[in-house]
Amino acid sequence: MTAAPTTSSRRLFSLVGSAGLVVAAVATAWYFTRGEPTATSEPQGHQHGAAPAGDSARPVWLSERDQQRIGVTFAPVTVAPLARTIRIVAQVTYDETRVVTVSTRVDGFVEKLYANFTGQAIRAGEPLLELYSPMVAATAEELKVATRLAENIAEGSEESRASATRLVRAARDRLTSWNITPAQIGQVEEHGASLRSVVLYAPASGVILEKNVLNGQRIMEGDALYRIADLAMVWIEGEVFEQDLAAVRMGQQVQVDLQALPGVIRTGPITYVSPTLSPETRTGRVRVALPNPGLTLKPGMFATLRFSAAATGPVLSIPRSAVLSTGERSLVFVRSADGRFTPVDIVLGAQTEDRVEVRRGLAAGDMVVASATFLVDAESNLGSLFGGMGDMPGMDLTAPARADSASPEHKHGGN
Repeated sequence: MTAAPTTSSRRLFSLVGSAGLVVAAVATAWYFTRGEPTATSEPQGHQHGAAPAGDSARPVWLSERDQQRIGVTFAPVTVAPLARTIRIVAQVTYDETRVVTVSTRVDGFVEKLYANFTGQAIRAGEPLLELYSPMVAATAEELKVATRLAENIAEGSEESRASATRLVRAARDRLTSWNITPAQIGQVEEHGASLRSVVLYAPASGVILEKNVLNGQRIMEGDALYRIADLAMVWIEGEVFEQDLAAVRMGQQVQVDLQALPGVIRTGPITYVSPTLSPETRTGRVRVALPNPGLTLKPGMFATLRFSAAATGPVLSIPRSAVLSTGERSLVFVRSADGRFTPVDIVLGAQTEDRVEVRRGLAAGDMVVASATFLVDAESNLGSLFGGMGDMPGMDLTAPARADSASPEHKHGGN
C-alpha cells in the first residue's frame, strides 16, 4: 500500500527538478546576453578598437626642437629639366669575334703537347701539339712515289707525264688539306723525307680557355681540341629594363665601373642592343666593347654601366628622399605656413639617382620634408592612433596638444 505513493512522490520531485533546471538555464542565458548590442546597432564601417591603417597619416605639428632632434630638413619643389642617369648591372665577357676553336682535319694520336694547361697564353704560329697520323704517313709515301715516277717518265709520252703529274698533285692537295705546311711537303718531294706526324699551330694569339686533349689520346677528324680567346678586347654585357630601352642607342658612350678596380672609370660605345626582350625579366641585352691593355679586365668580373638619358622638358621634381612609399601610394609631407606638416598623395614620373618627377599633387615652390620623412610619418600615424582609440567605449584620448598652446591649468594639472 505504501509503495505506490512513494513512487508517485519520486516522479513528482523529478519533474519539478527538471523544470527548475530549464528555468535556470534560460535565466542565465538572458543575463549574459542582455547587454550585447545587435549586429545592426553598430554604425556601418566603424569598428571599435580596430588598428589604424598603415597609411592613415594626418597633419602633424612639430616644434623646432623636435625637428632638430629627428633631423628634419626641407627642400622646395623645383621646375627644371630632369636628366636621367640609367645604371645597369653588367659582367665582363669574351669578345666572341676573337674566340677560335682549334681542331684537326685528320685522325691520329697525340704524341706531344706543347700547350698543356688551361689559361696558358699563346701566340699566333706557336705549336700546340704534335699528332701522329697513319693517313698522313701513307699519303706522304704516295707523294714520294708519284714524284719519283714523274721524274722517271720525264721523257715519256705526254699522256704518261700528265698522269704522273695528277698523282703528285692529288697527294700534295691531300696533305695541304690536313694543314701540312708547304715546307714539309717540299721536304717530301725534294728529299724523299718521311712524314708521319702533323704539328698543329695556334691560329691566333690569346689565352687557352678550354683544353680537351691529353698526351697519347686518340683524336678524330673535327674534334675540338682547344678554344683560344684574344682578350685584347672584351665585352661588357648587361640587361636594360624595358622602360629604359628607349634611351639606349648604338654608339652611345657609356661609363664602366668595375668592383674589382675601384676608382678607375672607363668609357666605351654601345656596340649592340638586343632586338628582342626577355619575357621573364622584361629586359633587353646591351653590350659595350672595351680595349683591355695589360689584360686587367678579366671575364667574369662584375661591372656597372652608367649613361644619361636625354633630358626632358621642365618638370616638377623633388628629392627622392622626400618620397614615402607605402606600397599602394606615394606621399610627401608639405610644410604649411603655420608650421604643420600635411601628408599629400603624389603621382611620380621619371626618376634620377637623386630626384624624382612629380606629375600630380604638388606645385612649384611647395616646401616638402626632404629627410627624416619616415619619422615624421610615424608622428603623424601616432596622432591617428590616439584619435582612433578615443572612440572606444570608456576611452577619452585625444592627440597631444601643441606645447605652445597648453593652458596653465594643463601645465600644472599633475600637482
